[in-house]
Amino acid sequence: MNESELFSSNPYSLPQSEKEAFLLPKLSALTQYHREHCPEYTRLLQLFWDGKAPFKQLADLPYLPVNLFKTQKLLSISPGEVFKVLRSSGTTSSQPSQIFLDSATAHRQTLALANIMTSFLGPKRLPMVVIDHPNVIADRNHFNARGAAILGMLNFGREPCYALDAKMHLNLSVLKDWMLMQKHREQPILFFGLTFVVWEHFLNQLQPNEMIAPQGILIHTGGWKKMQESAISPEMFKQKVHQTLQINHCHNFYGMVEQVGSVFMECEQGFFHCPRFAEVIIRRPKNWQKCDPQETGVIQVLSILPSSYPGHSLLTEDLGRLKGIDDCACGRKGKYFEVLGRVPQAEIRGCSDTLG
Repeated sequence: MNESELFSSNPYSLPQSEKEAFLLPKLSALTQYHREHCPEYTRLLQLFWDGKAPFKQLADLPYLPVNLFKTQKLLSISPGEVFKVLRSSGTTSSQPSQIFLDSATAHRQTLALANIMTSFLGPKRLPMVVIDHPNVIADRNHFNARGAAILGMLNFGREPCYALDAKMHLNLSVLKDWMLMQKHREQPILFFGLTFVVWEHFLNQLQPNEMIAPQGILIHTGGWKKMQESAISPEMFKQKVHQTLQINHCHNFYGMVEQVGSVFMECEQGFFHCPRFAEVIIRRPKNWQKCDPQETGVIQVLSILPSSYPGHSLLTEDLGRLKGIDDCACGRKGKYFEVLGRVPQAEIRGCSDTLG
């Protein structure tokens, strides 16, 4: 399958057995590529995984702890090939991750995100409300996760209206005027923002029926740590969206700046799905073996997109649970899972300590 076919077909059409057969040689080749082009990655493999290739299954692939990117500059390209630097939001650490993209990796990530989003939003760009302020994307060369998410989603919207000002106050009059302009067009409106920003600075600032958009589609991501601290569940969030805006189509997605493009969208049943170019494995924190379905463990994310940095197999700091394979009621094939929050008071240690 060439790149054009990969990013133009249904991202959830491959049964799991076919998908694993497709991913394993590509991820194995990426492992070897980064071994040859990133000295720090080579050192890690020599310490922890040397001699274990060839890999017989996806669970055999080596992985890096995601927090390694907070302390190390990991590149598989020369500094002159760096096209863009992404930085995490830094909500759990004073030091953000740094992710170095070349033009080829950035292009693949853009194609992958478009492939995923159009399967949920349709092929046409929709009028868009950005639930944030425009200054977040002012510096396009040095994004944090928030700015990168907004810029990526702008590809699926048009005539964007920013719902907030620079002080994070709701621009209600501007928003109402914009909504009035869209009303006669009788088409869906795309809303997008970080989950906590949507909750705190948008939904909680609107009165019920003050601004309804029954044909709207709300996409949101990130910020669940703050939501959990405020005891706001996903069900409460969706209920608030419906009560305030009359929106029924509300989709969260799970992703991270360390693997931009390989996002895991929430389906109509409330589960996250793996696209054909990405995968998750749930691991037991005691021995890092693969969990059984329904067993809680630490989420490992895999993606065939990154070639400029060794981010193709990462152990996150999030807890999750595999809910099923190929049989979700939404009809999408492959694995589907749920995210349960951060590993409590834990830091995924191990190979990151060897590079200090």
